[in-house]
Amino acid sequence: MLILSATNGTNLELARAFESEATTRGLSVEIISLPDLHLPLYDSLGGSSAEEGLSKLAQAMRQHKSLVICAPEYNGSIPPVLTNAIAWLSVSTDDFRALFNSRPVALATHSGGGGQKVMLAIRQQLSHLGCTVLGREVLSTSQKAANPEAIAALVSQLAALESAYEGIPAQG
Repeated sequence: MLILSATNGTNLELARAFESEATTRGLSVEIISLPDLHLPLYDSLGGSSAEEGLSKLAQAMRQHKSLVICAPEYNGSIPPVLTNAIAWLSVSTDDFRALFNSRPVALATHSGGGGQKVMLAIRQQLSHLGCTVLGREVLSTSQKAANPEAIAALVSQLAALESAYEGIPAQG
C-alpha cells in the first residue's frame, strides 16, 4: 500500500494513521510526502527535470497495488503539489496509464474548510485516470479528528481489493 501525503503537517500525520493500521494488519506499506520529492513546477515546455523525485514516486506506484491519498483542500480544490506530481507522471513515464488503471484508491483529508471539495475533485481526476476510488473517505479538521474506524475500514477494503486484483495484469 502506497500512501501519498500532500503536506508535511496534519495530512502527513493522517498518512501515518493509515500506515499504523496497515502495519497492524501485516500489509506492506510506504509513505511518500510529495513536498519532499522537490518536483519542479511542470510547465509543458520540457525545460525542467524531475528525475530523482519522479523516479522514486513512479517506482513506488509500480511496487504497491493500492494507494491512499491524504491531501488538504486548497482554494476549494486539489493541492498544487498533487496535481503537479500527476502531471509529471503523465509525461515522464512510459506506463502512465498502468500506474493508475484499476488501482484501488482511498481518499483522506485534514482540511481547514471541511475537505468535501478536495475529495470530489480528487475523486473526479483519479476516476478519469482509471482508478477504482473507494466510496468511503476520511474527512478531518481541527475540530473533528479522523475516525479510526473509517481508517480501519478503508485499509480493510484496500487489502481486499488488492487480493481481488492479484494476478490481473495492468492495462495500458
